[in-house]
Amino acid sequence: MSMDLGQGAVATDRPQAEQPVPLRRNRRFQLLWGGAASAMLGTCVADTAYPLLLLAMTGSASLAGAFGAVQFASSAVFGLHGGSLADRHDRCRILLAADGVRLLAALSVVAAMALHHLTVPHTLLVAAVLGATMAYGGPVRMLAIRSVVPPEQLRQALAQDELRVNGSALLGPPLAGFLFGLGGAVPFLTTALTSLLALTAAGAVRFESPTAEGRGERGGVLDGLRHLFSAPLLRSTLLVTLALNLTGSAMLLAVMVMLRNGGTSSTGTGFALAGEAVGGLLGAPLVTRLHRRLAPGALLLSVGWLGVVLFLVPAAVGGPVAVFCSLAAMTLGVPSLRVMVDVLIFQRVPDELRGRVIAATMTVLMVGLPIGTFVSGLLLDHLAPQAVLVLFAGVLALGLLPATLGRSLRGTAWPV
Repeated sequence: MSMDLGQGAVATDRPQAEQPVPLRRNRRFQLLWGGAASAMLGTCVADTAYPLLLLAMTGSASLAGAFGAVQFASSAVFGLHGGSLADRHDRCRILLAADGVRLLAALSVVAAMALHHLTVPHTLLVAAVLGATMAYGGPVRMLAIRSVVPPEQLRQALAQDELRVNGSALLGPPLAGFLFGLGGAVPFLTTALTSLLALTAAGAVRFESPTAEGRGERGGVLDGLRHLFSAPLLRSTLLVTLALNLTGSAMLLAVMVMLRNGGTSSTGTGFALAGEAVGGLLGAPLVTRLHRRLAPGALLLSVGWLGVVLFLVPAAVGGPVAVFCSLAAMTLGVPSLRVMVDVLIFQRVPDELRGRVIAATMTVLMVGLPIGTFVSGLLLDHLAPQAVLVLFAGVLALGLLPATLGRSLRGTAWPV
């Protein structure tokens, strides 16, 4: 792999007639973005509605939590294969298949509820299907953006995509609760509608697929992982981001327990946790500005060390306001980090390997979420939430030290 930072610095004096249209007038990108936003909103509604449904059906909190566990496990199992398919087959068909299967899964729940035959195995099977559609559709959507947006507008396009992610995360849970109050089947009719909109948008946009030569390239599903961990820069970037994901998920559970122990209502807890999405929304417009002011390594390490400090704020102050402000401050830089990962990792790999690298990155980063939550839960059985927050602040600091003292991140510059 070529690590030349000047790669792609050509055609700087492009004639005026060849200047790309503004992103807001790029019909293919806006259609893709709208379809992805619809799919993401449906996913966020489903992530709340299905556990609520299982809780209402069985009264079991463990079964309600099993939905998310099955969904994640399925996404992790199929993730690397999804990237391999994206490198070898027609990406438009893969995206249409993923959105179509997600639509059928939602409709199957609606039909089963109408017939009074919905069962727990059926619901958990839907969780596995949804996880698989994320594994196959996610890498393709990221690759599709590259094929419909000029390179000089990619950072702006990715920043707009952050609004989709964080806006859905903010709207999805309260919308799911409201719709569930209207009727048990209403949230799932809504997820079916969002899936239909995503499917329609995917069908209306054509984008590049691997060439015949690329489809004939040899290599396995693990090539993406090998590529990531063979390059010091990519490895350092990925491991620091993994540490942020792992400790961030652990923090969420710890502050939830802390707020509950302090007598905060469920509404107050929901308000406090919304700080995560609010920070992401506020941080999306800052992507270009932060990238202009900070080198990639400095940006990643600054967000990481700021997180170490902000872990300690809820532990010292407590209360929903402190939690909200800490989460919002921590996630202000997350959109810039997501775009940075794209710039440092996804733009530096050969096109014939890019789908597998994207899928490998998504899979590795997702692993941190359940590990952090699981370890945090074990610790919370024996320690006070404040002690757990302090402990994970130390874990994050230890994880940042090698990258801070090493050269692979600190010496990195933005590609021209």
